[in-house]
Amino acid sequence: MPSAKNSARAGKTVDALRLLRSQHEEVSALFAEFEKSRSRKEALAEEICAALTAHATIEEEIFYPAVREGVEDAEDLVAEAAVEHQSLKELISKIEAAKGDSEMFEAQVKVLGEYVKHHVKEEQGEMFPKVRESKLDLKALGERMATRHSELTGERAAA
Repeated sequence: MPSAKNSARAGKTVDALRLLRSQHEEVSALFAEFEKSRSRKEALAEEICAALTAHATIEEEIFYPAVREGVEDAEDLVAEAAVEHQSLKELISKIEAAKGDSEMFEAQVKVLGEYVKHHVKEEQGEMFPKVRESKLDLKALGERMATRHSELTGERAAA
C-alpha cells in the first residue's frame, strides 16, 4: 500500500489533507495490529507513540498555524485540536515510561487509541472540509509537512 510519505519521497506532490489522512490510516492500522498481537505489543506501542509524536508535531508546527490563519471560523477547531494533542502527549509519555512493565500499559494504549479515533473523526469530519473549501495551497503545505515529517522520522526528504 503506497502511503503519502512514499508518494512524497517518489517526487509526487501530496496535498496536506491527503498526507494527514494517510498518517491517520497508518496509525489506525498500528492500533489494530496492537490489539491482535500477543508478542509485539511493546514494539508496536513504541511505533505508535513515535508516529503520533511526529504527526502531532507537523500539525502543530505547520498545519494548525496555516489553518488558523487561512481558514475562516476555524479558531475553535484548532484550539480544541491543540487541547486534544496535549492529552495525547501526556498519555504517550505514560506509555513510554511504562515500557510494557505496568499492568496499566495495555489499557493506556487502548485509551490512546480511543482518543486518537475521536481526534481523527473530528479533524477529518469538521476541520478538513473547511480547509478543503479555503484558499490554502494544500500542495505547498503538504510539501512542507512531508519534508518536516521526514526530518522528524529520519526518512529521506521528498524528492
